[in-house]
Amino acid sequence: MPSDERPARRGADLTLTIGVLAAVFASLLPLMRVVRPSSWLLGAIVLSVAVLAAGFIARRYRLPAVAVSLIEASVWVVFMMLVFLRDTALLWVIPTPETMRALPALLSRAGEEIAVGAAPLAASLALSMLIVGGTGLLTIVVDHVVLTARMPLLAAIGLIAVSLIPSIAVPGEVDIMAFVLLAAAILFLMRTDTRSREEPLGRESTRTAGVPATALGIGAIAVVVTLVAAPLFPQPVARAGSGSLGSGPGIDATLQLGDDLRRPREVDVMLVRTSAPAPPYLRATTLSQFDGSVWEPDRVRTVPLESEDPLGGVVVDEGIRLAEYATTVEVLNLASPWLPVAYPAVAVTGLQGQWTAAPYNRTVLSQAGTTQGQNYEVVTNVPRPTLEQIRAHPAGGVEQRDGTTSLPADLAPIVGDLATEVTAETTNDYDALVALQSWFRGPEFRYSLDAPVEEGFDGSGTEAVAKFLELREGYCIHFASAFALMARTLGMPSRIVVGYLPGAATSDAVERETLYTVSSAQLHAWPEVLFEGIGWVPFEPTNGLGVPASFSPAGSVPGGADDPTLATPAPSASSLVPGRSPDGLERDQNGGEAGSTSSAMNPLPALTAALGILLALSIPALIRVLRRRQMLASARAGDAAAAWLAVQDAAIDLGIDVPASETPRTLGTRLVELHGAPAAEMSQLISAIERASYAPGGRHAFWQGDAMADAAVTVSAAMLASVDLPRRLLAVLVPRSLIVRPGSVYAGSGATARAR
Repeated sequence: MPSDERPARRGADLTLTIGVLAAVFASLLPLMRVVRPSSWLLGAIVLSVAVLAAGFIARRYRLPAVAVSLIEASVWVVFMMLVFLRDTALLWVIPTPETMRALPALLSRAGEEIAVGAAPLAASLALSMLIVGGTGLLTIVVDHVVLTARMPLLAAIGLIAVSLIPSIAVPGEVDIMAFVLLAAAILFLMRTDTRSREEPLGRESTRTAGVPATALGIGAIAVVVTLVAAPLFPQPVARAGSGSLGSGPGIDATLQLGDDLRRPREVDVMLVRTSAPAPPYLRATTLSQFDGSVWEPDRVRTVPLESEDPLGGVVVDEGIRLAEYATTVEVLNLASPWLPVAYPAVAVTGLQGQWTAAPYNRTVLSQAGTTQGQNYEVVTNVPRPTLEQIRAHPAGGVEQRDGTTSLPADLAPIVGDLATEVTAETTNDYDALVALQSWFRGPEFRYSLDAPVEEGFDGSGTEAVAKFLELREGYCIHFASAFALMARTLGMPSRIVVGYLPGAATSDAVERETLYTVSSAQLHAWPEVLFEGIGWVPFEPTNGLGVPASFSPAGSVPGGADDPTLATPAPSASSLVPGRSPDGLERDQNGGEAGSTSSAMNPLPALTAALGILLALSIPALIRVLRRRQMLASARAGDAAAAWLAVQDAAIDLGIDVPASETPRTLGTRLVELHGAPAAEMSQLISAIERASYAPGGRHAFWQGDAMADAAVTVSAAMLASVDLPRRLLAVLVPRSLIVRPGSVYAGSGATARAR
């Protein structure tokens, strides 16, 4: 390599290295809404800087590409050992056999956090190690592809794929800032690589003029398409739980369902049929432990489902009737380790894979499998006490576990005060719970998915519950958490269940049993209270969903059509409307009949869409104007090639052939004779471009800059004025020159001259 080109090459390498760092950082931005930003972000940036700096220094000494990659890998190993695994390393940086044993455990722990966690995840040491290490490896690969292989477009594909992973795992709104930064970084890499390949100035082809403007135009069009067109396409499928990365939605069992319930699109997750009088709620897991900030899934003893009587029988006091039902579930689109089952299950058959049963809460789960594609039957024995029986049984009992009555030390006084106030006139535990249930479902409360997240309301902690009881507006998490805590302040054991509401009835039936569809929008949370001699009894405090649990006097005929002695809440008529989301039910209840046309139509969305479309349509013309101004500015500085390129672009916009086979003089003569270009100005431009092409040092004639720019403007305007109005508008609004370059195959062969 000539000595005068080495500084230019080193400068290009430095620029590309900075571009790689920017692109890697931009690809990480979408991850911040899945994993809370913390020390992992700083670690990822520091490691990327260290890897790229090592690679740049190694290339300055002209080391082989393999040596550069080995040096970068060594930096990666030293950083990872020093930050995450130094306790198992020799001299803090050298891996040992103990390191190799500890590494799989950390990776497994990180995978478990991703699989069962709820976005946004709090980054533990294991998850931080996974993210930082992955970022470092991505940096090494991209650095090799861009600076060694000189294939920035291939690197762009990898970076885009990485940036899309968080959106695939947790669908949501487009992260515009991350998209713009990544697009800009990729275009910067491509342009820098292209310039590093060009010949030195003075022998540079005039056809490379305007490339920065073209790149800017491509980026602007991409941004506009993302902002305007993307919302018109089908939205990502709703994920019932943000933690699952497998096929289909999952189940978030940490009571942080707010974002998941607000997904833009629903998907059917199960088909259900049952011998019960009404479709049952399907539980996934229970949550008894509450530390003041979050309800945790119960971690209880499990036994293999294949063992003899894994769930055990349902034990109730003498005289309380048990009703046996069979429920068949076909999973369509649900990836979860928790199996949705009716309650109380005594047997589950038909499952594929290894599953375990938890006798305590009668749930079924898998340590390695998934619910996706399962088709199984659940047999339940449902206690059916009479009203007199349940009133005579206090809340509590021998099954009570530590944690089902515990309250956090920082519980707001409003929780206990309201519980006492609402239940003041009741004389037994059941009536007290019914009073709470009726109060929540009364006119004082409103179901809404638009809880004020910015006020810390989107959760189930003590502060969120207190805020909910003040504002009296929220969704199932708030209702269930408040009910369970208020029951505990009254001395009653309570827990929360995460599962699905009963599905929507279809017109199909199997073996005379109605088929119900359960959608991802029916992911739900409800409370249960333990009654001595009866078991866990579910309640439905969520306003606008399901029907409240109730029991009838002994005079009711058991099993009759009017038998209301259902211990499991049954779905309301509105919850059986196909395709209706909880938010839609709430609007119907509080805002009049669905589909009413009496309300005034808000013109703002239509106006916004129209303005967006107009903006999108005007983008090409605006880019063309900016590009033309750039070329004229270069022309006024004495660049004859820029002035000539402005004329060529004007011709292409009008549909005039600008082939590579024609010299400037031949093309100029044709434009004068056939397309209205003025002869004097065209002659001036032809002389300037010929002098720039063939005369030594003639490229920049700064003393003729203004004259060349004015001549280019006059020639372009004259050609535009020579065509009819439709063609003129087309040239202005849809300029072909943004994508068709002079001399390219799309610019025409010049064989056919087009008349005016």
